[in-house]
Amino acid sequence: MLTYDDTVMVKPDAAERFRPGARGSVVGITPPEDRRGAHFEQFPEGVVYLVEFEDGEALDVHGSWLEIVRA
Repeated sequence: MLTYDDTVMVKPDAAERFRPGARGSVVGITPPEDRRGAHFEQFPEGVVYLVEFEDGEALDVHGSWLEIVRA
């Protein structure tokens, strides 16, 4: 499981709208039990992370589409 401030990259097989190959930081975590509303229906079951990218844009991205970037 990822944690706050982890540096991540969106995996190449993620949908284009989730910015495959882009790097960012985890700034929010929505566990399965807190997923409510139509917005989260676009994601498979599991944890959804709010990722802020290097250009300042932030998107919710499912954990299966993220990999941690090691320094």
